[in-house]
Amino acid sequence: MPAGARSTIFFSLLILLALPQLRADDKPQPKPGEPVSEKARATWNSALDWIKKGYPNIAIDELREANQQDGGHCTECLRRAYELALESGASRDAAEIAHDWLAIAATDPERAALHARLGEALEVEGVTYKKKQFFQQSADEYKTALALDPARALTHFGYGVALAQLHQDEAARAEFKAFLAADHDASALHRRVERYLEKIDLARLPLAPDFNLTTSDGKQMSRDSLAGKVVLLDFWASWCAPCRASIPKIADLVKEFDGRPFVVISVNLDNDEDAWQSMVHRYQMAWPQVRNAEAFEGQMARTFAVRAIPATFTIDADGVLEDQRVGDTEIESKLKKMVAQAEKIAAGKSVSAAAAETSSAGK
Repeated sequence: MPAGARSTIFFSLLILLALPQLRADDKPQPKPGEPVSEKARATWNSALDWIKKGYPNIAIDELREANQQDGGHCTECLRRAYELALESGASRDAAEIAHDWLAIAATDPERAALHARLGEALEVEGVTYKKKQFFQQSADEYKTALALDPARALTHFGYGVALAQLHQDEAARAEFKAFLAADHDASALHRRVERYLEKIDLARLPLAPDFNLTTSDGKQMSRDSLAGKVVLLDFWASWCAPCRASIPKIADLVKEFDGRPFVVISVNLDNDEDAWQSMVHRYQMAWPQVRNAEAFEGQMARTFAVRAIPATFTIDADGVLEDQRVGDTEIESKLKKMVAQAEKIAAGKSVSAAAAETSSAGK
């Protein structure tokens, strides 16, 4: 063997000997809260795959199974399953998962958080099935959570909503005031609670589900970032003839309410990105565009339970959700009233802010 070849082999062996030796049991270690048994890990990984594919119901079942296979101690399985259940409207599953989770809570703050989650799930169940018993159970869970951890601001908010649904308005107002005293973020939720105190009936109306999206031009939009505006959400696709027919009507609405607290967001369900972009260009859709790439299984379609199109929703300045249909003879007049109300609310806030500023300056 030539000397050069022997030298190359020698140095290659040195490099190999310097590398850490891998053992058969060297596998990625589970993160805190994830399942540890091999069987549970396999089910966990399968559930994560189903989440990526857009099948939350299968993923929920497998996450709960992974928790059982792991001896009922997989907090990450339960957390993900709970959140998926709420996102997909499976409030009954969410309540059951919160019950399972409570069984392994070790501290009062953990138990408080889980009683609050259970209260949240029961509250959603009350809205879904319109039954008083769920709101009463929800209120009981929130009350228990606050007894364990009185400093939880969001628990005061949830408790207030449950009490409002039970028409215990004074008690609800007290909880909303407690939330405002504990919440220092000046968030959209903070402003919403201020509106609840002005008009308690708002706490009994169906809020739009929370959403976060990125438009085709890279802008971030969410329910909370659009607070104070009337939002028209239109789900459509290029292959849907009634959807195409409604586009000029939407364009007219965009022009009519230009410069006022009103925004249209078109959510496209095409699987073919080129078809979507071609249609946007053809109809000059110069308002926020979002592509829900997985069609009816995409995040926005699931969030708003869209199973057929065209599907159009309005969200008023207080975040209240209402079904609409573009093309209705009454939609324009409805939007006029909603936008006028949004302007009235904004004007009232400006007056209040100016009065507060004047009062502060006089001190």
